[in-house]
Amino acid sequence: MKFGMRKPSVKKSIKARTTAKYKRKVKKALIPGYGKKGMGWVKDPKKAAYNKVYKKTTFSIWDLFK
Repeated sequence: MKFGMRKPSVKKSIKARTTAKYKRKVKKALIPGYGKKGMGWVKDPKKAAYNKVYKKTTFSIWDLFK
């Protein structure tokens, strides 16, 4: 498990702000549970637990400017 600051990735950041936006809209229209709060725990509890801990133990460089 990682602790501390995450390395920023410009490539992933740009991809998340462009193509993923439209993919999320399509998935939300087609898949009933997609994007609903708590669905990660239903689909894959182990990964959801890991992500929750990871989010609390790391921070982004952009969080320093908030």
